[in-house]
Amino acid sequence: MLIFRRKNTEYLRFKFFTMAEEKELKNLIIQGAIYKTTFTKKFEERVKWEAPNDNFLYSFIPGTIIDIFVKPKDKVKEGETLLLLEAMKMHNKVRMPFDGEIVEIHVKKNDIIPRKHLMIEIAPIQLKK
Repeated sequence: MLIFRRKNTEYLRFKFFTMAEEKELKNLIIQGAIYKTTFTKKFEERVKWEAPNDNFLYSFIPGTIIDIFVKPKDKVKEGETLLLLEAMKMHNKVRMPFDGEIVEIHVKKNDIIPRKHLMIEIAPIQLKK
């Protein structure tokens, strides 16, 4: 038996399962509706999505670090350039997304980094204007 629930209303669908299959049913919630179903092996072993951490700056493209303009414990305002990343013969300025303090720098000058490489850790702060 499959049970579908949506906003205090239950919809029942009957299907014959063996006892072994009945034990494998799991809840799947999609937009508030609860479905009892079985999961495929591929679905169960998938890489779980995690919300990105806004305090970490990752490289958006593979490239070479040309220059770094900040050091740890620097207080930086939104929009200031943190470092220069060369990718595909272009110099890309990596800018501060919000007012904050540099916690740690994970790259150094002339490093060749891949895409999604952690470059800088930052912590938000309120700067006096």
